[in-house]
Amino acid sequence: MPIMFLSRKLGSPSSITYSNLSILVSLGRKPNYYPGALSFAVMALAILFAFIALARPQWVNEFKERKASGIDIILAIDISHSMEITDFELNTKRVQRITAAKSTAESFIKQRPNDRIGIVAFSGRPYVTSPITLEHDWLTDQLRELRPGLVKEPGTAIGSAVAAAATRLNKRKAKSKVVVLVTDGSNNSGRIAPIEAAKHAATLGIKVYAIAIGTEDGRLNSRIQAYPQQEFDTKTLKQIAKLTKGEYYRVRDTDKLRDTFRSIDQLEKTDVTQNITIRRKELFPWFAAAALLCAIIALTIQSLNPPPAP
Repeated sequence: MPIMFLSRKLGSPSSITYSNLSILVSLGRKPNYYPGALSFAVMALAILFAFIALARPQWVNEFKERKASGIDIILAIDISHSMEITDFELNTKRVQRITAAKSTAESFIKQRPNDRIGIVAFSGRPYVTSPITLEHDWLTDQLRELRPGLVKEPGTAIGSAVAAAATRLNKRKAKSKVVVLVTDGSNNSGRIAPIEAAKHAATLGIKVYAIAIGTEDGRLNSRIQAYPQQEFDTKTLKQIAKLTKGEYYRVRDTDKLRDTFRSIDQLEKTDVTQNITIRRKELFPWFAAAALLCAIIALTIQSLNPPPAP
């Protein structure tokens, strides 16, 4: 008993009593979880870059060198007022001859991307709508602008149109030179006769494909022409084609017009060699370097801010 009494009275207490344990939370250093989250995110980015590098991404440049086929073509299109006669159909709708001719000519141009093509429009005189070019988008825009009345001089100057087309083709160095003549009438204007123009074209080695377009019943409105009449100089057009070693076509509807242009397309085939150069640049070193850099940054953050001890 005396020993127990003395032990309670002597020495310092062996424990400290607190009235509220919540005070212990404020004691010591608080752990900082932000560096750990940042290092994890950077390491995840490093792994992502590493996977991309393993996929070996490449930057590919493809260069195409387009060479012209060696065939030069001029579309000589009649835009006299008689081309306004509505005796053709396009997509089940009645359309003017000029509309059908432009639509079919546009398809022809699209089928021959490697040919140099130009346009000569004519009525009472020829009008060079487009020089011979490989820029077919621009050429098509010029084709769509054609309309009767664009050339002020009335009439149909077939001979002058053939001569104008031949003169422009003669300046070209091409293995084959072709004129596609689209008209609905006979020559009644111009300073040169069609047969003379055809002989001149033949001496230059130029073929003329003559297309007579329109129906026999087609007539202009009397307000445009006092005495409407249909003119087809079939004999002259056949002679033009024969003299130049071309072909003559008689077209009365849109389907036949399409077939005619397809026939010309087959007769004047093109052999084109296209050079393609492909350059590849490896991109994986950049992604590998990015992965290494991110890994170093993540490890540095981890070493400078170690996680709190348990």
